Amino acid sequence: MCSPTIALTVASVASAGLQYQQGKAQQKAVYAQQIRQNELAKKNAVARYASAQLKIRQELKKSAQADLQGTLKARKARATYIAGAGDAGGLAISGSTNALLANYYRTEGNYRNAIRNNMDINISQFERNLEAIQFGQESQSTYLTPPNSKLLFATQALNVANTYYSLQFQKQNAGLMTGAEKNAQTESVTEPDGYDI
Repeated sequence: MCSPTIALTVASVASAGLQYQQGKAQQKAVYAQQIRQNELAKKNAVARYASAQLKIRQELKKSAQADLQGTLKARKARATYIAGAGDAGGLAISGSTNALLANYYRTEGNYRNAIRNNMDINISQFERNLEAIQFGQESQSTYLTPPNSKLLFATQALNVANTYYSLQFQKQNAGLMTGAEKNAQTESVTEPDGYDI
């Protein structure tokens, strides 16, 4: 007949085995979920990078077009002015006409400078957006904790040992002899001072 301690210990071992399998499966599932989360964060960041890069390319193209249109408009205005000044009697360009011509150049320069300043602001904002995207990816990512079957096994082994020793302690508190005490008593009866009975 099986003693209750052995039966409870066997049940504890079986339970620990099941808990080990469940814990291992759970750790694997958590690890797979963490990998999926990091992949989604990376995919989201790549999409946001592409969107930000497309936007800045569009802004650069728009700025270049505005710069070109401004340059063409200024050249046309200067050419019209120079032609009009030349048709006014064939006079050479004098100081006042030079001042007016310089005004055309200054206006064109201010316009082109404003376009460049706006693009510098857009580029700075683009760089900040890229940093924010990177930070967003880092905040959406999780630390990977791979399954640790050795630690899980050690935990379950300690649980079995804890169950066994707690049963032994309960026996001792109840005034019953533990297995080790029974063995010691049996050995003392069979071998008193080296003689067999």
